[in-house]
Amino acid sequence: MGLRLLACLFHLPTAVIYGSLSLFVSILHNVFLLYYVDTFVSVYKIDKLSFWIGETVFLIWNSLNDPLFGWLSDRVFLSTQQPGAEISSPEVVLKRLRALSHNGPLFAISFLAFWVAWAHPGLQFLLCLCMYDSFLTMVDLHHNALLADLAVSAKDRTSLNFYCSLFSAIGSLSVFMSYAVWNKEDFFSFRIFCIVLALCSIIGFTLSTQLLRQRFEADGKAKWDQESTLKELYIEKLSVPQDKRITLAEYLQQLSRHRNFLWFVCMNLVQVFHCHFNSNFFPLFLEHLLSDQISVSTGSFLLGVSYIAPHLNNLYFLSLCRRCGVYAVVRGLFFLKLALSVVMLLAGPDQVYLLCIFIASNRVFTEGTCKLLNLVVTDLVDEDLVLNRRKQAASALLFGMVALVTKPGQTFAPLIGTWLLCAYTGYDIFQRNPLSNVMSAQPKLESAAALEPTLRQGCFYLLVFVPITCALLQLLSWSQFSLHGKRLQMVKAQRQSLTQGRAPEIKMI
Repeated sequence: MGLRLLACLFHLPTAVIYGSLSLFVSILHNVFLLYYVDTFVSVYKIDKLSFWIGETVFLIWNSLNDPLFGWLSDRVFLSTQQPGAEISSPEVVLKRLRALSHNGPLFAISFLAFWVAWAHPGLQFLLCLCMYDSFLTMVDLHHNALLADLAVSAKDRTSLNFYCSLFSAIGSLSVFMSYAVWNKEDFFSFRIFCIVLALCSIIGFTLSTQLLRQRFEADGKAKWDQESTLKELYIEKLSVPQDKRITLAEYLQQLSRHRNFLWFVCMNLVQVFHCHFNSNFFPLFLEHLLSDQISVSTGSFLLGVSYIAPHLNNLYFLSLCRRCGVYAVVRGLFFLKLALSVVMLLAGPDQVYLLCIFIASNRVFTEGTCKLLNLVVTDLVDEDLVLNRRKQAASALLFGMVALVTKPGQTFAPLIGTWLLCAYTGYDIFQRNPLSNVMSAQPKLESAAALEPTLRQGCFYLLVFVPITCALLQLLSWSQFSLHGKRLQMVKAQRQSLTQGRAPEIKMI
């Protein structure tokens, strides 16, 4: 039985094994996004100053580590010519897989550091966030870079992304299970649940990366043998001056001239902000807009659906991408987000069923858009290679540079959201009893009663005006993005010709 299972694993398609890596990230990351703020605010009782200091330091580190790790990984690929042997595709893929095999288990271990109080809440908050994000960044960079390194055609990349979405949907089931064990008063069951998730992730990363490494080590050996056979027939070209290694400053200068890259990161900064705004404030919206009108089981269902539906929905979006192109699908999702938000604003906060649908669909479509944008980044990798005639696509580095500009949206989301809510309603999530911030007992009850409708109205306006503003900004920047249609086809054709043009010339016999 065990041997048969191993045989089945060895014969799985590469796309399935690649997609399974998303499962071992999502089972942990969804739980992290949902509970880390609530854990430190409600369980560890972190003070407001420490929270803001931690988020500010996290903002800086979260933005810098992506390009830093990308540069350390891909700087060797930037020059157009390199002395010595050419770097082959299997070698690039193996480098990514080795990084995943090391950083995947470390990412799972760093996830566990959140759920046990081992230091002062402010210090633990800062260290846990930075450590967790470092390993998550390494995993995300190399996993996303493989999307550009394993395939060039839109069809093949869509297939790889399809399995990522499928396994991410399966991983989102951890949100359903976490709701059953989450208890602020008794943390033991939740901690055991997190340990089990982390062990599953460690085993999964180790097994998946090992299977892929064995596959590409065989491919690399076959390619090496073929090149050795052809070495005697290789025509030495006239010596040409070797290009110098490109510095980081020169690479940034090249990016500053990459027009589509600049418009994309402007749009994606808003997208990252909106995705994390939805994640951070989803429980708050449920509590203050729907808690007295829906049952606990309905709230649990909405919470779980909001995490699993984006991945399932993305399977349909990917089929649309094959027919209409990623650009058209993303633009349609922006228009849909704008239309739904305007309808909800006009309907008002008293339409309970419409409010349930909007809260869930707002997160579903926003997260669905995020899942498609990796395909756009891989197209930007192709354009960067063609425009600068690189000898190898610096995919991890470009993903890192995208994150440099867009990752601050992840930190801005809770900061701007809590500030807007406090400015409009006076509600402060850091107060132990925010609805009773008054002097005496009798005025306390009157103040709380007066504040509740204002808080509900404030949550509603926050819920609808944030997506309206985001959609308008995104439509403006996305209209300037030109890497689609004929231009995209031309870029892919040139990348394939550049790749094929590096094959050694053979003597005519």
